Amino acid sequence: MDSPRWLPLESNPEVMTKFVNCLGMKPTWQFGDVYGLDPELLSMVPRPVCAVLLLFPVTEKYEAFKQEEEEKLKGQEQEVSPDVYFIKQTIGNACGTIGLIHAVANNQAHLDFEPDSALKKFIEQTSKMTSEERATFLEKDESIRVTHESSAQEGQTEAPSLDEKVNLHFIAFVNVAGQLYELDGRKPFPIVHGKTSQDTFLEDAVEVCKVFMARDPQELRFTIIALSKDAY
Repeated sequence: MDSPRWLPLESNPEVMTKFVNCLGMKPTWQFGDVYGLDPELLSMVPRPVCAVLLLFPVTEKYEAFKQEEEEKLKGQEQEVSPDVYFIKQTIGNACGTIGLIHAVANNQAHLDFEPDSALKKFIEQTSKMTSEERATFLEKDESIRVTHESSAQEGQTEAPSLDEKVNLHFIAFVNVAGQLYELDGRKPFPIVHGKTSQDTFLEDAVEVCKVFMARDPQELRFTIIALSKDAY
């Protein structure tokens, strides 16, 4: 059986904020663009920041690195906190939604939800599941799928067809118990990037984003989005 495919979500902070709001997350935190990586531009991002999303091109160089990283980490056990919420991506083009779930599920202490929030309900129902079981559960979650589809058609650029090859991918960075985690549903497990804090989280996440950019210096298709408390 073919795995299901969704329309890709545009890397548009307004679309993303509306998407999580439609699923019952209150707009006390909002997504916004990070316009540059130097300290001056980072200082313009409203604080605190609880999650960072990176959209990047999946190139041959990146795929080779991903393979290498996986082999290396399989041989050396990472210490991953049991509090990290991680979901595998089994739905084609759903990386935007997976990124948003990672951003929200790992920040429930900071975020506010409506009593009937479909997103909160999904996170609670899947809290004790494995990352694979969560992926299967998402495939069957109609409220998230329907919201994803309508959000994917709302962006400023025309949504590509379901069969079109999309070679851009979303991942999330979060701070769980003072550790910086990279959460990518295409990888078998979370990646630990060392210590972080609420005050340094944005800068620490951006340092990892710079490594992604340095791997493909010819590429310009990188977008960084922060989930901040103050409205943009």
